Formats: sequence, C-alpha cells, structure tokens
Amino acid sequence: MRRVLFICSRNRLRSPTAESVFAAPGIETDSAGLAPDADCVLSAEQVEWADLIFVMEKQHRAKLKQRFKASLHGKKIVCLDVPDRYEFMQPELVALLQQKVGQHLR
Repeated sequence: MRRVLFICSRNRLRSPTAESVFAAPGIETDSAGLAPDADCVLSAEQVEWADLIFVMEKQHRAKLKQRFKASLHGKKIVCLDVPDRYEFMQPELVALLQQKVGQHLR
C-alpha cells in the first residue's frame, strides 16, 4: 500500500482535488495545507505517515523542509509546479495533476 500526501497552501482546492483523484486500490491518499488558516493544517503525523509527498509549488517544499526536516528523512518529495488558479475538481486541474502525478505512481 502506497501512502501519498498532497500539500498546498490552504488545503481547499489543489491538494484536496489530488487526494480525491488519486485515491485508488493500493494507494491511500491524504492532503493538507501549510498556511495557519488551512482547512487541514499539515501535521508531523501526516508527514511521518506518507511514503511519497507531492507539493504544488516550490515555496511549499521550502516550508515543508523548514518545519518538518526531522520527519522527512527517506521521504520522496515531488514539486508539481501547479499554480493556485484552479477550482476544486476543475477539469483542467484534474488533467494537469494526472499528467504530472501519474508517472510517479506507476
């Protein structure tokens, strides 16, 4: 079972979309945000749980490493470079995520 964590700023649009799209047999998904007002603020437990972590922007990777450095040992972190201009489950966002994430889950 792969455990995949998706991270964005406020956990309202991009990361919850990815969590929904990639939940499948053999893949457990979760999502969180790094902002203090995120719907689900990223916790150390989530970072430790994950085998593979996707961040939407480079700034998210930097904040993740700054806040959770001790929990990231041996974790693969992938920056997707998905800008914050999409709505939840917007077809263009889903297509972009499938293009960028799919290759890492095969």
